[in-house]
Amino acid sequence: MSTQASTTTSGASPVKLTRGLIALFAFCCGAIVANLYYAQPITELIAPAIHMSGGTASLIVSLTQIGYAFGLFFLVPLGDLLENRKLMITTALVSIASLAAATFVHQPGWFLAISLLIGFSSVAVQILIPLAAHLAPDESRGKVVGTIMSGLLLGILLSRPISSVVAGTFGWRVVFGSASVLMAVVTSVLALTIPRRQPDHKATYSKLIGSLGDLVRTMPILRHRSLYQALMFASFSLFWTAIPIELTRRFELSQNAIAIFALIGAIGATSAPIAGRLADAGHTVSATLIALVVGALAFAPTLIHPAWGVFGLIATGIVLDFAVQMNMVLGQREIYALHAASRNRLNALYMTSIFVGGAFGSALASPLYEHGGWPLIATIATVFPVIALAHYIAIGRPYAARNA
Repeated sequence: MSTQASTTTSGASPVKLTRGLIALFAFCCGAIVANLYYAQPITELIAPAIHMSGGTASLIVSLTQIGYAFGLFFLVPLGDLLENRKLMITTALVSIASLAAATFVHQPGWFLAISLLIGFSSVAVQILIPLAAHLAPDESRGKVVGTIMSGLLLGILLSRPISSVVAGTFGWRVVFGSASVLMAVVTSVLALTIPRRQPDHKATYSKLIGSLGDLVRTMPILRHRSLYQALMFASFSLFWTAIPIELTRRFELSQNAIAIFALIGAIGATSAPIAGRLADAGHTVSATLIALVVGALAFAPTLIHPAWGVFGLIATGIVLDFAVQMNMVLGQREIYALHAASRNRLNALYMTSIFVGGAFGSALASPLYEHGGWPLIATIATVFPVIALAHYIAIGRPYAARNA
């Protein structure tokens, strides 16, 4: 049976959320979010070309994520105020220009500034997901969000192997040029197919941003889920920013081999639709516990027996991705149910916390690797989900049980 919902957007006719539209949402989300990760596996190629030291190369990734966090905080809340499609297209146009600029720049300072702008302008994806949540009926919202999130997460995971292959074959600048072209295609698709939505919310921009503090203060679930996913994403970003360095320096793998490694890690994206179905069935509490436990154990192969080599790293990548994606969808399903009129702002707060955590993890990658190699990376990356698990057991799970 096809997944289908009907809703009315302000100033528009009823919109049916068909399987085709869900698939389109998923594709656009994946294509847009990939912009944040193209640089991750090729920093070892970019840094010498723009005269950047190896110890600061991970700033390329972390600044992209910081820019995304800024966009989440300052642009995404506008989805509760302005017409959604027009807002998405405007940010996408800026993304096209910034990706094209990255193709030609040669100075490290300019490249870092452009990286910040690439992240800032890639937030259209986080306007698209709440739009899908608005269109979906309550009883299948988790499934719909999970399916779209699987597209987003595949974009995250597939961007790395694609980037590695293209950079290894044609050079890293072609990666950004191709991404600019892809974004032009995606923007055209958005303009022609995404339904209009004019929110009913009436407020000034300053009041809209000011209301974010009220949402954080009055919604414990938002605070808890944001903390868990920020910590999980810090571990995720630390792993995927450091792993190309480890594979290049210790195992002397080529860019194509690194691409295969990242492609295998994409298996972890299968947890997104599973998590959505579990949430719809009322199993959020137990599923969250599973996700956090799995995340805390993800680095066990390389910590217990480093001789497992690449195979241990592959196991860590798959397990960590599975846990992070599962926890993300569970969190989104919960926060979207808090207050329908505030979904864009709730999503902005949730995702901002996630990418602040991700930027922190990415920034740690190069200095940690230079000081202690992979054992130090694995140790620190394990600490983040352990903290999340401890908080969930002590505070989050009891609160969820009391308010079930």
